[in-house]
Amino acid sequence: MIQLEERIQELKGLTVHTVRTDKYKTNSLILMMRAPLTKETVAMRALLPHILQNGTANSPTRKQLRERLDDMYGAMLSTDVQKKGEEHVITIRLDVANERFLSDATPLFEQAIALLGEIVLHPHIENGAFSQSVVESEKRSLKQRIQSVYDDKMRYANVRVTEEMCKDEPFALTAFGTESEVDSISSQSIYDYYQEILSADQFDLYMVGAIDSEQAETIVAENFKTLSTNKEASPFQASASPEIKDVRVVNEEQDVKQGKLHMGFRTYTTYADSDYVAMQVCNGLYGAFSHSKLFINVREKESLAYYAASRFESHKGIMMVMSGIEFSKYDRAVEIIKEQFEAMKQGDFTEAEVEQTKAMLKNQLLETADVARGFVELSYHQVVSGKKRSIDEWLQQIDAVTKEDIVQVARKVKLDTIYFLKGKEETK
Repeated sequence: MIQLEERIQELKGLTVHTVRTDKYKTNSLILMMRAPLTKETVAMRALLPHILQNGTANSPTRKQLRERLDDMYGAMLSTDVQKKGEEHVITIRLDVANERFLSDATPLFEQAIALLGEIVLHPHIENGAFSQSVVESEKRSLKQRIQSVYDDKMRYANVRVTEEMCKDEPFALTAFGTESEVDSISSQSIYDYYQEILSADQFDLYMVGAIDSEQAETIVAENFKTLSTNKEASPFQASASPEIKDVRVVNEEQDVKQGKLHMGFRTYTTYADSDYVAMQVCNGLYGAFSHSKLFINVREKESLAYYAASRFESHKGIMMVMSGIEFSKYDRAVEIIKEQFEAMKQGDFTEAEVEQTKAMLKNQLLETADVARGFVELSYHQVVSGKKRSIDEWLQQIDAVTKEDIVQVARKVKLDTIYFLKGKEETK
């Protein structure tokens, strides 16, 4: 239907994914750097991409680097860091204009590859380390981002339920680390860790757009030739989800006006599993869309929640229910959220609801694939999990899910943790 051809080539220390298409208005370079999620490295990995954006050996200041981007017809450089299951992924992205739309013959994509290689492999160094002023400035910014999670109580509750639920698992860590971990980073320690990343991380570079595949791969090989070759790309195995003996209940008090009730479920299903798509449909029916059970019953019918939704984490196999409620409605909200999932296990849903969910999932998938960044995210699931599932196959698998499949995956799911953030001196 919409499948784009993805050509994969193993270069020295780097897997290159070339997707030649006229579908997008810009050409994109998206570099993913992947390593296990660990307490010792999480804050440094969150900080590093922001340091790299501050200058290269040839353009040592942020201003000079920005001027180079402007000269490349306003190329856009952005970075991100995220958890994918129990892996920590740094993303560096460079978007440039499609050369077909330029009035001159500027080799823009070639320049972009060279600049990306420079940002990653030849950063600005002072006295054998990163610039201290840059590191301190980016540390302050990162601490503000960490603080902003505390200020956003919905995100905060999600962090806390994850911490409690996965207490002895790497997944308990946030993608950004803690303020004290950020404080302990020096310009030398993060430079030393940067060297480790170059030798140990799995590097995947996606090139998407109207490009000459072979020529682009040759230019990448030249600009990334200093990467280490000792790496073996392999899917990282997340720690197994434990069996649930007792549901953990955690109450926390803060000066909040609205209660945050978040409930974590173990699904025992991940992207790599054959029943993953059935679990997606199950989650869609339960709480991912506006026609789902949580939205209709918790929010609309019973007026128990300001919002109520569920989200399924593909690589860890955790389903989170998030709701905002009045403090006094805690018991009834917990009861009805549980009831709605029991209904899933009993097959208490209609074929029409299943078809509506499938249509919305397919639409979501197509919308995601409609932009280069989204297409790469979908493709990268396969790298992380080691499971091949093209977008066309994914769409077909959604269509093939039956009511029995949904009931079967629902019956594997178990409630693990209930977390409630309530106002001070309030009773349930």
